[in-house]
Amino acid sequence: MSKSKFLFLGVFFLVSALCLPLAAAPAGKNNQRQARADIPKDTEDQYERAQEAAEVLGELTQTPDKSIPRELLENAQGIAVFPRVIKAAFGIGGRWGKGLISVRQGSSWGTPVFVEITGGSFGFQIGGQATDLVLVFTSRKGVDSLMKSKVKLGGDASVAAGPVGRTAEAGTDVGLRAEIYSYSRSKGLFAGVALDGAVVSFDNSANSKVYGMEGKEVLAGRGATSPVTQAFLAALRQHSPRSTQ
Repeated sequence: MSKSKFLFLGVFFLVSALCLPLAAAPAGKNNQRQARADIPKDTEDQYERAQEAAEVLGELTQTPDKSIPRELLENAQGIAVFPRVIKAAFGIGGRWGKGLISVRQGSSWGTPVFVEITGGSFGFQIGGQATDLVLVFTSRKGVDSLMKSKVKLGGDASVAAGPVGRTAEAGTDVGLRAEIYSYSRSKGLFAGVALDGAVVSFDNSANSKVYGMEGKEVLAGRGATSPVTQAFLAALRQHSPRSTQ
C-alpha cells in the first residue's frame, strides 16, 4: 500500500471513530425535546443542527470572563456557528463541520443559511478532536465573499483568533482590525483559534431541503423564515442584539 493511501485510510478511520460517539450524542437531547409537528421529516437533521447552534449561542454569556465580548456580538455583521466541528490528523490533518450563518439586515438578523467549513493542514501530527466553532464577521467583506459561493479565511477576508473578556476592554484593545474573529469552545470555555486557510461555503443540499433554494438566494433575502431554523434566529436576537450606540 502506498504512503498516500495509508495516510488517507488513517484519517478516514480516525474521523469515523470520532463521528460514532458524536452522532449518538444528540439522541438523549432528542428524547427531551417535544416533537415539532411543523418540521418536515426530511429536514430533521437541519432542525437538530439549528437547535445545537442555538444552544452554543445560548452558552456564550454563561462565563463572562471567558466568553466572546458583548460589544463584538452587538456590532457583528454576521455570525456563523458550527456545532461539533471535527478536526483530525494522521500525518495529513483536516477539519470539517456544518453549521448556520445569519447576516444583519438593518437592525435585525436575516434568515439563517446552512453552511459548512473545511480546511486542512500538513506536517507530522496524529490525533483528533471535536469542538464548537463560532465565527464573528465584523465587516461586510466576508459576507460579500460568501455571496460569491465561498469565503477563504485569511484570503478573501482577514481572520484572527478572537479576543475574550467581559466588555469593551477585549474588543477595543484589538481595534476590530480583523474582518472575521474565530473562536473554538472546549469544556464550556471559548478561546480564540487560528483558522487561516479554512473555507466556508454554502451547504446547498440543506438549504434546498429547508428553503427550496440555494444559500446565495436565502442570504440575499429571498427566502422566508422557516420553523426549522427558528431556534437559531431566536438565539441571535436574544444574545446578539443590535448595539444602541
